[in-house]
Amino acid sequence: MLKFVISAMLAVTLMSAGAASANDRAVVEAFYTQLLSEPTATDLSERASKILVQDWVSIPTSRGGTGREGFVKTLQGFGAVIPNLKWEPQEILQSGNRYIVRGIATGTPEKPLFGVEPKGNSFKIMSIDIHTVENGRIV
Repeated sequence: MLKFVISAMLAVTLMSAGAASANDRAVVEAFYTQLLSEPTATDLSERASKILVQDWVSIPTSRGGTGREGFVKTLQGFGAVIPNLKWEPQEILQSGNRYIVRGIATGTPEKPLFGVEPKGNSFKIMSIDIHTVENGRIV
């Protein structure tokens, strides 16, 4: 009986975490390869519509505004300043339909970035992102 109770509790816990589909991880990876690492792509809005829901939430709010379109504007702005921006996941952890991504962003600003004039120096920063995937898109 105890095994049954423990099994039932585990099943409820896993179901409440959100069901993940086989393609959810691919959607999260595409966020980095198709969006963050391609900020100068002319079809960035179309790409974003396949990866993010329209009312996608970024915390803090993107500089370009709220939702998916605000995020696209932000990426386009970064692309104008850092055309060689690359963002690579180093580790992806999953819990249900939630993904924690440790990533590395690199690039060389060609225009002022946050008020700092470019001097030809590249940067390398680490990020920790948490994504929730529902119905094949990041929410």
